[in-house]
Amino acid sequence: MPSPFPGMDPFVENPRLWPNVHHRLITAIGDRLSSQLRPRYYVGIEERAYLTDSDDPAAEVIVPDLQLVEPHTTWSSNDSDEGGIAVDVAERIITTTLIDTEIREPRLEILDAQSRAVITVIEVLSPSNKIKGAYGRESYIRKREEVLNSKTHLVEIDLLRSGSSFLPKLKRRGGDYFVHVSRAGQRPKGELWRIRLNQRLPPIVIPLKAGDDDAQLDLQEVFTSVYEHAGFDLIVNYRDTPDPPLSAEQADWTDQWLTKKGLR
Repeated sequence: MPSPFPGMDPFVENPRLWPNVHHRLITAIGDRLSSQLRPRYYVGIEERAYLTDSDDPAAEVIVPDLQLVEPHTTWSSNDSDEGGIAVDVAERIITTTLIDTEIREPRLEILDAQSRAVITVIEVLSPSNKIKGAYGRESYIRKREEVLNSKTHLVEIDLLRSGSSFLPKLKRRGGDYFVHVSRAGQRPKGELWRIRLNQRLPPIVIPLKAGDDDAQLDLQEVFTSVYEHAGFDLIVNYRDTPDPPLSAEQADWTDQWLTKKGLR
């Protein structure tokens, strides 16, 4: 069963579900580009690795259960101090501690099949890439700056509404999701797709070597295929409220849309 939304589905942005969505999107995009670009190009999945711990501002989206605790019965003592004031006893809780965990975030690299030179890097952003101060954001920024200062093209696909974007506020205006294409020979200028929740995800271009036509990638076709093959309809409850939450305008449109689809 396909997603009921015409474009991106806000319910699959949930941090508990997104790692699965992210992995499947990376694989599906790679497969479509590989079939289109061979034999001149090789499309590989690479990983950016970094260490995280409980102090990481993105810890809750990396391990969603990190802050959940197992409560025990709260009790207080009948004892009192010398002034006759009742004294409570601290409650014991069970919590999880995240200790130096290695996180691996996949991305795509398009290589010249003969020279093995990296021609284009394709990133699909994760929640940890968009939280200020997060270790994953710092890792992403380092890789991003490395690519932007090279002769390699960069494609950034951001299908997450929440978090801090890398795009200037003025350029983000009017969009909920974004695709940014930075061609090595045209920097600092780039191409930008601003996508609303109620819009179909667009076909985008993937730049290659000079003299070769851009590859074509239909993001909506990719997302629809990923959603159906993964069976996300089996675990998403469209009567719930999406996490992260919608704006008032988005929530109103979503309620009307899902009601129209018979899901509310």
